[in-house]
Amino acid sequence: MSKTKAQADNITMSGDGLYSLATIGAKDVIDKATPRVIAALEALDSHTGPWHFCDMGCADGGTSLDLWRNVVRHIRKNDTADIQIVYADQARNDFNALVKILHGLTDFDSYLDEHENVHALESGSSFYSQILPKGSLDLGFSATAMHWLSRKPCNIKNHVHMVGANGTDKAAFAQQAALDWQTILIQRAREMKPGAKLVLINFCIDEHGQYLGNTGGVNMFDNFNSNWQKFVDDKIIDETEYASMTLPQYYNSTDEFCAPLVDKNSQVHKAGLRLVSIETAVVPCPFAQEFIKHKNPEQFAAAYIPTIRTWNESTFMGALSTKRSLNERQQIVEDYYDTYQQQVASAPEKHGMGYVHAYMTIEKV
Repeated sequence: MSKTKAQADNITMSGDGLYSLATIGAKDVIDKATPRVIAALEALDSHTGPWHFCDMGCADGGTSLDLWRNVVRHIRKNDTADIQIVYADQARNDFNALVKILHGLTDFDSYLDEHENVHALESGSSFYSQILPKGSLDLGFSATAMHWLSRKPCNIKNHVHMVGANGTDKAAFAQQAALDWQTILIQRAREMKPGAKLVLINFCIDEHGQYLGNTGGVNMFDNFNSNWQKFVDDKIIDETEYASMTLPQYYNSTDEFCAPLVDKNSQVHKAGLRLVSIETAVVPCPFAQEFIKHKNPEQFAAAYIPTIRTWNESTFMGALSTKRSLNERQQIVEDYYDTYQQQVASAPEKHGMGYVHAYMTIEKV
């Protein structure tokens, strides 16, 4: 296995339900997408028999509970057919937390007991694989997940994320992202029934150049990078560890999302997938919004940093040399986030993680 592949595999969301507890903004994004999902559901032509849905890149399932509650309630207005929802994520996902949340063993309010004949299943297959049997899917959904690449094409020389890359590094990430997007769509085309829909909500770089953490004030990813570089300057980490902290992510533009769906010569188009609609939207950072109300810098910083840790702590840990003891690696990571938290507390009005997404509806003709 290549080193870049090994690094890319070291990606997990926080477990034990902490992901959904800390990522309020991710739920806000899904809530904003709910009308789009209901509209896609209503557009399914002459459906009969059981319903088959899939929530791809579901993490612990907490952020999408209300979405599926609304889908089930909408169907139950005039249909008693069985409903199956497959929750899918990579095999490293915390499925114990997912099962507990779905089956009412936590403080999350699950929807499963609200109606009869609603069945939740869990799959350890990622969206880079075929998850469901051929021609079985009525509606697929994914939010804030498909920016994770199947592999890291290279280490970025001067940054921790592709938004700060240039030259050959940026080109390598763009090429990998295009291949991965095609793979994701081809796998979905195999699963979908004729007329089936996909609602995919993905991080993007919008028409104004905005992206996650770059909607005003401090650029979040540039701040990640400058803090990590200072750890090199202070000889806390070495240059190899700096370079290894390259997030295997890519934020597509709307043109990049649309390309395989509108190009009649693409494999995706030939597989029958068509773009119904796409739009971009910004969901404000919920912790920054709360700060406007409570005006407490330390409270804001203490709430804001955990939401960042949920999705990149494992990558920071994975970048550190295993020649270091586990305790030493853990302390470096703690010091890194402590540094960031102090920065936020000292200038809270400059920080925030606004969510910038492309909201897409896709159908199989």
